Amino acid sequence: MGTVVDPMWTYKAPAIKNNLKVSVPATFDARTQWPQCASVISHVRDQSNCGSCWAHGTTEAFNDRRCIKTGDTALMSVADTTGCCGFISCLSMGCNGGQIGTPWSWFVRTGVVSGGDFGDNTTCFPYTMEKCSHHVQSSLPSCSDVKQVEPTCDKKCQNGFNTEYSNDKHKAASSYGFSSVDDIKADLVTYGTVTAAFTVYEDFLNYKSGVYRHTSGNALGGHAIKIIGYGEDHWIAVNSWNDLWGDNGTFRIAFGECGIDSQVHAGKI
Repeated sequence: MGTVVDPMWTYKAPAIKNNLKVSVPATFDARTQWPQCASVISHVRDQSNCGSCWAHGTTEAFNDRRCIKTGDTALMSVADTTGCCGFISCLSMGCNGGQIGTPWSWFVRTGVVSGGDFGDNTTCFPYTMEKCSHHVQSSLPSCSDVKQVEPTCDKKCQNGFNTEYSNDKHKAASSYGFSSVDDIKADLVTYGTVTAAFTVYEDFLNYKSGVYRHTSGNALGGHAIKIIGYGEDHWIAVNSWNDLWGDNGTFRIAFGECGIDSQVHAGKI
């Protein structure tokens, strides 16, 4: 799966003292709240044959919040986070998994460059692996058949990109965690999407629609995603298994299910 969820090994940023005086609606969707950033918030990426969901869930939420704050719809580089937010700086190990709290601190200290999907030539550091078939029948290759090309921290942009790597870095202003569902909602409504991690069970792989609740199968490991909204009893989330999986790449999961509320991170831009 690619994300640490064991409490003994999980880094959690201090929970923010949320004093936001906002009216939290009964339901919320960041895609409709900030239509100018809908193309970014709705963009479903593909981690391919790599346990980099931790980098996807963090970079994507940072990307959304940056768009909401600045209006810039450029995609940020999951490859940069995967390759450069390493063990020493982030307690993370590239395609072998990582944390979701430490990358937000890394965004504050170091920042992340621009980067789109595999094959994109308009950004500094696009993703290094092609899309593949995650637990669905499709014309895409099986993920196990895709050669793993783990992003490396070369600190340079791809040929043809005219901005220097160091000059393409974009930073966050803060990093924090949450202690309650109400605090997550208030922050989400005010600033944008957040990063979360949960335990994946076998029945989640076959999700198609509705509100997911674990009913069968063994635990497979920890997984990171971004939460983009909520309903009356569930979160709305974007996965990193491309848009052929689930509900066009998204899913709904009940509050508290599989530990989804217990490891949530974000930061201001």
